[in-house]
Amino acid sequence: MPSKKVMFTIISSFIILVIIGFFVFFPAQLDKQTNRLHDSTLPAISEQARTLHRDLLIGDWHSDSLLWKRDLMDNHDYGHVDIPRLQQGNVALQMFTTVTKSPDGINYETNSSDASDNITKLALVNLWPTNTWSSLAERALFQGSKALELTDKFPQQVSLITSKTALSEFLLQRKANPQLLGMLLGTEGSHALDGDLSNIQRLYDSGFRMMSLQHFFDNKLGGSLHGESGEGLTEFGREAVQQMQFLGIMLDVSHSSEQVVKDVLIMSSQPVLVSHTGFYGHCPSPRNISDDLMQQIAANGGLIAVGYWDAAVCESNVNEIAKAIQYGITLVGSEHVALGSDYDGATSVPFDTSELIYLTQALLDLGVTEQQIKQVMGGNMLQYLQLHLPD
Repeated sequence: MPSKKVMFTIISSFIILVIIGFFVFFPAQLDKQTNRLHDSTLPAISEQARTLHRDLLIGDWHSDSLLWKRDLMDNHDYGHVDIPRLQQGNVALQMFTTVTKSPDGINYETNSSDASDNITKLALVNLWPTNTWSSLAERALFQGSKALELTDKFPQQVSLITSKTALSEFLLQRKANPQLLGMLLGTEGSHALDGDLSNIQRLYDSGFRMMSLQHFFDNKLGGSLHGESGEGLTEFGREAVQQMQFLGIMLDVSHSSEQVVKDVLIMSSQPVLVSHTGFYGHCPSPRNISDDLMQQIAANGGLIAVGYWDAAVCESNVNEIAKAIQYGITLVGSEHVALGSDYDGATSVPFDTSELIYLTQALLDLGVTEQQIKQVMGGNMLQYLQLHLPD
């Protein structure tokens, strides 16, 4: 029989192996379970769609891929986005958004800002730096640092876009290198400021060029569409909006209460974005704001990006996503509609970013014109960036 010392060594070694195995394998399993692809009928691809898709400049306003412990330079068989799959899908521009807080029991009706936070748990499981455990600003900066590291290590594949000049240089480089991806950084909610306006400058200096104001809960800036108050912008929120626009940070009103959206439209000096959404008239979901408000956003020169998951389009299949886009074109005009997948945002979708040609085909099948498809799939995003990125 082994001695007590030997038994202690064996048991201790086993416990250490279990702990190591947990931190090595559990994050990937969580990613697989959270960001899913579901079975869905996909259209046969025509030669017209292949030719058109090859010539598109494609852009997506919303992906949460930096949240997960996934090497984005590798081609994965789970999740929705990585650099190889973006290249396969002919994506030129991808906005990566940083999630910093998500309440336990999350829903589209009412969430408390005091609820237990899932991102704190994720930060611990994924072994994020200790300063991210309590600071939402540090969480955003940490996720952003992953993007900056990619652009530093792989400049032939990934380019960070922070200005009109950088965008122009990227477009020239992509003509010679069609695999080059233009990466942009944004936040999923301005609770990432930790209630401190000076963090706007910190985020800007780290490459962030889009900020949404709310996520699933009310914050210091104002009410969420899924919060408890339904209130508009606070005085702090107004100051934050002014400072963001002074720096050249694009405003995203996804998840904001309708009153916040109205307040922003009144005071904003620039058109605003809805980076991932559906249209209420197509899908009467608590995730979607009113068609009238969408028309006001468009009338102000704004851009509305359509998502791919059930709460945005009601039925998450390629035909319904295409129908949501078609509905938006009819409602606000093709020049105001874009793509905002919400990939890797704890969503289940019918296709990943490598398979975007199915959406091109579905739009053609609905009779959307090639010119309108070019606008929606990325042309509008490019034009918006050319107009509203800082000089």
